[in-house]
Amino acid sequence: MAKVEREIVRALPKGTVYAFHVTSVVSDQVERASKPEALALGVFGLIASLAALLIGGLSITRRLWSESNDLDVLRALGASSSSVTVVATLGLLGSLFLGSIVAGGVAALLSPLTLIGPVRQIEPSPGFNLDWTVLGIGFAVLVLGLGAMTLTLAYRRARRRPLSGQEALERGSALVNAAARIGLSIPALVGLRFALQRGRGRTAVPVRSVLVGSAMAVLVVTATLTFGSSLRNLDSHPALYGWNWNYAISTDAGGSVPPIAGRLLNHDPDVASWTGFSFGDIEINGLTVPTLSGTPHAALSPTILSGHALDGPNQLVVGAATLAALHKKVGDTVSISYGSPRDAPIYVAPTPLVIVGTATFPAIGTSGTFHTSMGEGVLFDTNFAPAFTKATNSPDPNLDGPAVDVVRFKRGVPLATGLASLQRISEASNKVLKADPNAASDSTSVEGLQRPAEIVAYQSTGATPAVLALGLVVGVVAALGLALASSVRRRRRELALLKTFGFTRRQLASAVAWQSSMSALVGVIFGVPLGIVLGRWLWILFGREIYAVPEPTVPLLQLVYIALGALVLANLVAAVPGRIAARTSTAIVLHAE
Repeated sequence: MAKVEREIVRALPKGTVYAFHVTSVVSDQVERASKPEALALGVFGLIASLAALLIGGLSITRRLWSESNDLDVLRALGASSSSVTVVATLGLLGSLFLGSIVAGGVAALLSPLTLIGPVRQIEPSPGFNLDWTVLGIGFAVLVLGLGAMTLTLAYRRARRRPLSGQEALERGSALVNAAARIGLSIPALVGLRFALQRGRGRTAVPVRSVLVGSAMAVLVVTATLTFGSSLRNLDSHPALYGWNWNYAISTDAGGSVPPIAGRLLNHDPDVASWTGFSFGDIEINGLTVPTLSGTPHAALSPTILSGHALDGPNQLVVGAATLAALHKKVGDTVSISYGSPRDAPIYVAPTPLVIVGTATFPAIGTSGTFHTSMGEGVLFDTNFAPAFTKATNSPDPNLDGPAVDVVRFKRGVPLATGLASLQRISEASNKVLKADPNAASDSTSVEGLQRPAEIVAYQSTGATPAVLALGLVVGVVAALGLALASSVRRRRRELALLKTFGFTRRQLASAVAWQSSMSALVGVIFGVPLGIVLGRWLWILFGREIYAVPEPTVPLLQLVYIALGALVLANLVAAVPGRIAARTSTAIVLHAE
């Protein structure tokens, strides 16, 4: 491609200023536009996989514990660990295989709904889509992941030697013992023991799986909220994708902003800082790259990701995608050039410049041309090649300004007030241009936020990410609710015994409340911080992949609601089986004893 461009340059009339609009670059831009959406859905898929493993794991654990007595009998009759494992897992693995097939069928039936964003409008075949690669990976994750979990849990259960009554009684929870020492009520101690000690015999409860499931459920919800909060933060903070100012004054025809605009900006009380940039493209190591050119130590610049901004004429700040395409890193030297020698002085001979930083570039430039955007582009000193700058400057002082003046307002200035000031400056500039015969067709205007294609594509997805996240949260919460309800039901015998010892219904309800609250509290204590870490880590990876500033946010207020909601949910879920157990006749429950 570079050779073709050089041949075209040679064929142009001497002294022609040119700009390339390369089709392959457009294709790359289209792919990058859909990249955030694809990555976000991939992250959702990863979290959904964790949720599926969580739900399946809890179900498998409950099933194995419900058959624990039968497995103990088989072990007592001399069955080997392998035989017991086969007996315990045969039905589970069959159910798992059939369930995975059904899941694949449901995914295929829902495939017409999965096209979201702008691609939905141009999809040639929007009907059912059987993507065997995706379905195969999903099937493998379910079958292999849950199958391995089933075999591991069953084998460990088969090898476990049944505890004698004395051994079981001697095991206790340090937390329960500590609660007894500080004088908690009997119902509270009973509830804590129910939550933290598995018990023995056929009433034993897989408390570890319930606690781990509780922590994993809170983790998944927290990670989803953290990632979603960071995604909304990116959309609402333009500086994170390169628009590091409030407004820009530019010319409609791609000309230059007259110097009077700069003088008025210097005296505007609403303006904190402003900087002028020019647009173009240039060749770096044979690669045509869109450019912004300005001055070192400028008051405003694209948001820096690494290294530092320009502070000298022999330096470059490069977009992360451009840096990767050049196969360079910060601190390396590249060769920058423009045109051919016969076009001198409209020519820049190969000149070494040092890459001093990377930045997220704004989506800004002349309409219809190759322009900077997020990871694409370079920033250099306008005067790094004085002869070229002099040759391209207009002899008319009104036409010798930058292509755009970007402006940031002082803190506290309302955007409407600042915009009115800029519009007055634009009108004053237009009067100067209108009176200049060399600039009769030029006029300036005030431009607001210019979003890159990646952000526009994300916004076009609408409420779909929220709906997907809500579905995931509902599934996880339902799984946790079933696990808690099951653990309470398995305590019916002990609740019946407590009734014979004089416990009232209120005391039994209190014990169940302590049990469910403790299970939820353990989930919150471990799940929230781990979910924050996971959500932040996923967001940082996401931000780097789309060349935005990887600045995750943590929705603290929502996480407080999640913690409180987990406690309320646990008590609501456990209340029904607890109430049923409290009303069940003691004679019926103990009939088998």
